[in-house]
Amino acid sequence: MFANKKKLLYSIGGLVLIVGIGFYLRFFASNTTFNEEEKWVTVPTGSNFEEVKKIIAPYIDGMGGFENMASLRRYDQNVKPGRFLLKKGMGNFGIVAALRHNIPVKLTFNNQERLEDLCVRFSQQIEPDTTQLMKVFRDSIFLKENGFTKENVIAMFIPNSYEFYWNISAEKFRDKMLKEYKNFWNTDRLAKAEKLGMSPVEVITLASIVHKETVKKDERPRVAGAYLNRLQQGMPLQADPTVIYALKLKDNDFTKVIKRVLYGDLTLSSPYNTYVHVGLPPGPIAMPDITAIDAVLNPEKHNYIYFCASVDRFGYHEFAATYPEHQVNAKKYADWINSTGTTR
Repeated sequence: MFANKKKLLYSIGGLVLIVGIGFYLRFFASNTTFNEEEKWVTVPTGSNFEEVKKIIAPYIDGMGGFENMASLRRYDQNVKPGRFLLKKGMGNFGIVAALRHNIPVKLTFNNQERLEDLCVRFSQQIEPDTTQLMKVFRDSIFLKENGFTKENVIAMFIPNSYEFYWNISAEKFRDKMLKEYKNFWNTDRLAKAEKLGMSPVEVITLASIVHKETVKKDERPRVAGAYLNRLQQGMPLQADPTVIYALKLKDNDFTKVIKRVLYGDLTLSSPYNTYVHVGLPPGPIAMPDITAIDAVLNPEKHNYIYFCASVDRFGYHEFAATYPEHQVNAKKYADWINSTGTTR
């Protein structure tokens, strides 16, 4: 009698063990096929379960076990769009859990010269494509309500790192960037812009020229001061970076590298040519970083009006208060660049 009970217990125990092993293998044992430590997958907005299976099929070994787990946890009826992280060795339970955890994108951007290029950059990191993004950023109602134009709306983007969900809509992304722009223009910065007699967009437009003029952050307040002196005296800015922008715009080629501005370029008919037109161009010629913006808001006080690239301190400039002084510096630079054979 006792022996029979013992056999029965062993049988039940064995059955439980077998069931337990099967349960573990189906739900918790590794079901990934990739050798890397992790794989990112994106599930587009509006996707159904069949489409999710196609997306993750290259990364899992057995679809049947995944389908069972998805059904058990009702994921198959509640697919979420977004950006998800699969890790090497995940089982079906972990895979389904991962597909419910939308992980934000850390979006960074800088150095873009046009809204078109910026939107391409955005579309590589979030779900909306370039066309959708361009449409919302150039929406006439949005521009009018927020004091922008098609030429200067790029001023709204302050280079920094931001977090967004990959599946954010184009409209919500635009509105979030506008909020960040307004947060940047705090009371202190607005007061400094007002003291200069400039709007935030005008400050950023000038900052874009300062940014392009010098990569040396410690020199930017001095360059900004020189440009502000010119504006205050009603002089043309005569900024080579604006001519370079005008040349690129004329040819619709912003991949072009222009190392030297020629005398003939200075007469180019373009609203961005600050040798021809007094005042600021219609909008930023690039996306200035925060150091360039703050350089305009906190310019160095001096009487310099002229400057040109230095041949003794590469990357920096030589400044002058009078035109004869500037001619000496300019000739020195011209002789040097001619000696290098740089023609464009």
